[in-house]
Amino acid sequence: MIKRLLSKNIKNKLNKNKAIIIIGARQTGKTTLLKSLFTAKDVLWLDADEQDVRELFMQASSTQFKVLFNKYKIIIVDEAQRINDVGLKFKLITDQLKDKQLIATGSSSFDLTNKLNEPLTGRKWEYMLFPISFAEMVNENGLLEEKRLLHHRLIYGYYPDVVNNPGDEKDILKQLSDSYLYKDILMWQNIKKPDKLVKLLQALALQLGNEVSYNELGRTIGLDNQTIEKYIQLLEKSFVIYRLSSFSRNLRTELKKSQKIYFYDNGIRNALIANFNLPNLRQDIGALWENFIITERIKHTHYNNIWLNKYFWRTHSQQEIDYIEEREGKLFTYEIKWNKNAKAYLPKTFIKSYPNSEFKVINQDNFVDFIT
Repeated sequence: MIKRLLSKNIKNKLNKNKAIIIIGARQTGKTTLLKSLFTAKDVLWLDADEQDVRELFMQASSTQFKVLFNKYKIIIVDEAQRINDVGLKFKLITDQLKDKQLIATGSSSFDLTNKLNEPLTGRKWEYMLFPISFAEMVNENGLLEEKRLLHHRLIYGYYPDVVNNPGDEKDILKQLSDSYLYKDILMWQNIKKPDKLVKLLQALALQLGNEVSYNELGRTIGLDNQTIEKYIQLLEKSFVIYRLSSFSRNLRTELKKSQKIYFYDNGIRNALIANFNLPNLRQDIGALWENFIITERIKHTHYNNIWLNKYFWRTHSQQEIDYIEEREGKLFTYEIKWNKNAKAYLPKTFIKSYPNSEFKVINQDNFVDFIT
């Protein structure tokens, strides 16, 4: 069992009269994490993938919940997005059974969060569990060993099954990428053309780290802009991809509505384009490194409760900054370089417009401090 950093956040929030909600993609280890934390007999496990569990919640009132959960201190509901009106049911439990701790997991934010937000306003703590992080594997293996495995992680990623089954990475990633596409999004959103969704994902994988154009994607795949936007939202809300928006405050020349799209896991991205070549044989190693660093930084800031806004920056004249964080009233800018000898400088236009910003190059020599 690889110890997950989210464990401490969950422990700190127990018994505070609020539900604890853990969202994240399938197979990131949500159930395994909770089973490592709660082994006592006074824990009730309910899997909402099971029909009888969904029926249990269908007509239940607060009185029935008190009877059903009488013997237990902690109630854990897996795949809670499968329960109808789940937010209202959870509100009953948190309001009426104040001596119980409710914990729920869900694999799709477009389904779970939408149902929970209004009924559970002020009644929940919500966290995301990512694939395993570099920092978690450093805690497990030690820094030296994890740095030795860096090339492997850049290609195969950090899904728990991938990490725990060396030699079977390609087969596992094929199954994971299929389950992403066909179990969550297609099940709930009734998408008529799954082949188009696959082609969109492949196109996004090939454009990794570049600005995306919905017009260009639409022409390539054969879909209109609205459908492209819908599919990208679904892929983001099912934790396959995430977007960075362009930073813009002062300059006319700044790109104001552009977006970059990254993948939550390098291995999934590489599986989509069926490319598992080693870093020294790849044309896209710069993009893979950028995806790895930004994603690991997101994991680090989420698990450590660092609040910030994330952007990239570019002008019409192609001046650019890979990654920007806005935190504590200040801008922190980063260029992400795979080549340790590559030079990078903050554009003078940016310095003039945002004189109090800080700048740093992230490369193979100094990346550890940035993501742990």
